[in-house]
Amino acid sequence: MNITIERAALLRSLGHVQSVVERRNTIPILSNVLLRAANGELSLAATDMDLEIVESVPATVSRAGGTTAPAHTLYDIVRKLPDGSQVELELGGEGTILTLRAGRSQFKLSCLPVEDFPQLSGGDLKHRFNVPAGELRRLIDRTRFAISTEETRYYLNGIYLHAARSKDSGAELPVLRTVATDGHRLARVEMPLPEGADGIPGVIVPRKTVTEIRKLIDEAADAIELSMSDNKIRFTFDSVTVTSKLIDGTFPDYERVIPVGNDKSMEVDAKLFAAAVDRVATISTEKSRAVKLSLNRGALVLSATSPEAGSAQEELEVDYSETPLEIGFNSRYLLDITQQIEGEGARFTLADAASPTIIRDVADGTALYVLMPMRV
Repeated sequence: MNITIERAALLRSLGHVQSVVERRNTIPILSNVLLRAANGELSLAATDMDLEIVESVPATVSRAGGTTAPAHTLYDIVRKLPDGSQVELELGGEGTILTLRAGRSQFKLSCLPVEDFPQLSGGDLKHRFNVPAGELRRLIDRTRFAISTEETRYYLNGIYLHAARSKDSGAELPVLRTVATDGHRLARVEMPLPEGADGIPGVIVPRKTVTEIRKLIDEAADAIELSMSDNKIRFTFDSVTVTSKLIDGTFPDYERVIPVGNDKSMEVDAKLFAAAVDRVATISTEKSRAVKLSLNRGALVLSATSPEAGSAQEELEVDYSETPLEIGFNSRYLLDITQQIEGEGARFTLADAASPTIIRDVADGTALYVLMPMRV
């Protein structure tokens, strides 16, 4: 193998694939990136056995071939080369040494055989449909904050992606929906069901896959193709293919968590509310982060107390005309949800101090959040 490639192009692709590689690996080949050169392209691939990213980048290929090289080391070398460098990669030493040359710099890296590199991207993923990049970003951004980090409830360690029927608008409409919950809060976001997505299995996309996809789709073109089976999902766009195993478990019946009898409604300016919660929470204890909401007609008083730090209180004008109510929430969870609201108004639908509260964006009916209260 002998190729010449622009530093910027190589760095960009290496940056995409090497982030999958774990820093500590008991299996040496998983520390490496697979490099294949042919037909004017260099293909790079990396995997941790659960997630695989493959990307192709244009290159001048003098001699086709392939090898594997230490991913993080190669990335660090290319990152430190001067801007505008032309990078030459040559495989020698009976296929065990990769020589990298750029200007007056030369590096020799130990390689492992291509045959040892595991393949994740095989298999037939029969369900296939396209989602606009902007919509996929929205589906991920507005739910991923609620993914559980508790390893014992592994089936909550990802985003549940499935086809559903939305009843919120009165008529039942087919939608593609993402849901995440950690038991304290729940986020549910939907978009019109794309063509070809009818009949897809409900799948749980792991947290690491969600993170990697979110980084990549910032640079994506218009549409992203999703392919899935019962145990794998693949995202294809531009010159990138991401294949991931799915979480093997059953996502809980989240509909049962969404309250239907909440009869008290409060509307508040989302940005003013978030800023006030943030200020008042400065006083709350690090452990509980509790903030109390005291609701009266037209007014909301936010308060927090701490034995060590003292107390804080702030009043806001709100649209509320029900009976007075006091309810407490974890301020961090409140802020996580209100930061997802892009419109001016947030609507809280409440029942009492012990029941879950629904929070929605007044201007956007496609997102719904449920937050469990806490004692204050």
